[in-house]
Amino acid sequence: MSQAERAYAAYMDAERQVAKAYHENETQVAKAYKRAEAQAYRSYEATVSQALADRAGAIAKAAKARADVISRAEEAYKSAETAANQAHDAAVAGAARSRDANLEKAWKVRDETIEQAWQIYSKIAR
Repeated sequence: MSQAERAYAAYMDAERQVAKAYHENETQVAKAYKRAEAQAYRSYEATVSQALADRAGAIAKAAKARADVISRAEEAYKSAETAANQAHDAAVAGAARSRDANLEKAWKVRDETIEQAWQIYSKIAR
């Protein structure tokens, strides 16, 4: 083989090695891109999943707080209703006692007035 043929063969071998290296580099770049893409999707999915979990937790916490507030409001309403009923009953009972006492006094005054009228009448009639 002549020197020119050997040089040409070396050139062709170098060209094949360059092509092979270029192809390997493209393959590695494609694999790295696929790995980065997969990692980006996993990161996105993890972030979305965490956001959904956080949202569900916040909603559950808000629902519990709402239920607690409603429960306390119902308890306060029942307590106020009971107190109002007791105050009403006490006022009615007090008014009834006062009425009865006033009626009793009025009857006593009436009886005394009648007694006095009879005494005056008896003095006049004698």
